[in-house]
Amino acid sequence: MAEEAKEVREEKKGKSKLIFLVAILLVLLAGGGGGAYFFLFSKKDKKEEKAPLPSHVGVMMEIGTFTVNLADKDADAYARVSVTLELSDEKVRQEVEKRLPIIKDAIIDVISSKTSSFVKTPEGRENLRLELIKRINTILFEGGVRNIYFTEFVVQTT
Repeated sequence: MAEEAKEVREEKKGKSKLIFLVAILLVLLAGGGGGAYFFLFSKKDKKEEKAPLPSHVGVMMEIGTFTVNLADKDADAYARVSVTLELSDEKVRQEVEKRLPIIKDAIIDVISSKTSSFVKTPEGRENLRLELIKRINTILFEGGVRNIYFTEFVVQTT
């Protein structure tokens, strides 16, 4: 009888150890699965957050198409650029209309100071965009240009 009771206790100890190990294994699996989900899917969310869409598009105003000589020394180079401004509001649009000749002169001046090798690169066009925004915003008093869009950009060298 004593031996049977001993065997029953050993079986209970073995079962409780097995249940304990299974419970720890389940906790570890759940934690690992949760961690993997967090790391795999949270990175995608962060990438999407880096490029947010603008919540409000400003007032668009086409300025026109500019054909200018570029500043290349070794060859004749020309650029044909169509420019659209994104303005903060209608007041700025009215001010741009009043100062349009000054703004067009500034655009021609800035574009013609660049070389064809500069404006052919994406970095060059982005720098040109930023320089134009800065220059035009110095001309305006009421508000400013949010962004500049090149709707046509052609460079020709001869």
